Amino acid sequence: MQATKPVRKPTKQRKMLHNAPSHVRYKLMAAPLSSELSASRGTKSLPVRKGDTVRILRGDHKGFEGKISRVDRTKYRIYLEGLTREKVDGTTIFVPVHPSKVIIKNLNLDDKWRKKILEHKKAAQKKIEEAVEKPPEEIAEIKEEVVEEKVTVEKKLPKKKPKARRRKVTKKTTVKKKKEKVEEAKKEEKPKKKKTRAKRKASKKTEGGT
Repeated sequence: MQATKPVRKPTKQRKMLHNAPSHVRYKLMAAPLSSELSASRGTKSLPVRKGDTVRILRGDHKGFEGKISRVDRTKYRIYLEGLTREKVDGTTIFVPVHPSKVIIKNLNLDDKWRKKILEHKKAAQKKIEEAVEKPPEEIAEIKEEVVEEKVTVEKKLPKKKPKARRRKVTKKTTVKKKKEKVEEAKKEEKPKKKKTRAKRKASKKTEGGT
């Protein structure tokens, strides 16, 4: 799930979900806030946590409301207090629910980090609302200022020299290099002097002793 480009193939999407790390799974297990909460907090959705009160919107247990007792990131499921069923052997187990089928009614704000996240989101929402309220002339002026700042920064920055491209080493190139080396070695070797007929006769006479 860390890829920047959107993936359309369902097989790839399933693979990414299955192999996603824990911090990505945390974000994927987000649920929408109720209309009252979203108006007060300035966000539409948040990742589900233990202690949040939740209401089921779809499925067999539609309308059930309760606190989250456990969040299972490996299976992308949450378990609510009081939502159980009996097995054939008589044992009771918690019913797993996907966070997309749920709406958050009340948030658990024991964690200071979660409070900071909500504050950041609220501030960002205010900025967006203020920008929308401004007339189009002011927005155009702001855009021009931003473009001018970018141009000045680019001029100040030193230009980077283009890196020299490295030649890819393949089997063919290595074979060619070896052949070239062998040919160079042959050229460097001194050519052997050929024996003339007179020299051959003289050598034969010396061998025969005549």
